Amino acid sequence: MRAGHFNNARVSVIIPTRNEEGNIARVIHDLHELGYYKILVIDANSRDRTVEVAKNLGASVVFQKGTGKGAALRQAFIHENVDGDVVVMMDADGSMSAKEIPRFVKALRTGADVVKGSRFLSFGYSEDMNLVRKIGNRILLSLVNILWSTSYTDLCYGFEAFTKDALAKLTPQLKSSNFEIEAEICIKARKLRLKVIEVPSIELRRNGGKSNLSTFGDGFRILMSIIGELANSP
Repeated sequence: MRAGHFNNARVSVIIPTRNEEGNIARVIHDLHELGYYKILVIDANSRDRTVEVAKNLGASVVFQKGTGKGAALRQAFIHENVDGDVVVMMDADGSMSAKEIPRFVKALRTGADVVKGSRFLSFGYSEDMNLVRKIGNRILLSLVNILWSTSYTDLCYGFEAFTKDALAKLTPQLKSSNFEIEAEICIKARKLRLKVIEVPSIELRRNGGKSNLSTFGDGFRILMSIIGELANSP
């Protein structure tokens, strides 16, 4: 049985992109090799050939209306082409391996609502996280775990999978426009009492190009998002 039909689950994959011409082809090829063909690329007005390459490889492409990764994902989550039993979100830079997706799907099939990749579980690690980012992630992670009595091992990592029902519950609650969407999902899943399981994941070095992440700018936005969630808690 092909991985894309693990236990007969239909899998939709969402990939937000911005100027990833040099990487998107490999990401889509890897998904195809594993049997994943229902791919939605949501593009933030790339100035290179990202859109052309994705379309030529059979991916559905929509253009982002707002700005930021969070806005892209929120738009994609309600798109008509995202109709699988399982919805996976992953990055376009080649840092996340499609070969790990069956592990996410298996965890969903055993009762999870949301499955998060973790670079800090046994057998998981990052090839692309410097010391400053690692310290920042640890501080923000500890804050979330203390405030919401969770036991997450990773917070700011965008390799995740959802059941269709869980995503339907989460999506109306999500407000983030940028990279803080990843932390918001963790917090909102807890508030909604969804069952979240982490699985080990290896973050590879991006294949090429420049990351759109700003260590200090996005770190501050994540902190403000956490504070905002706390202020809005009952």
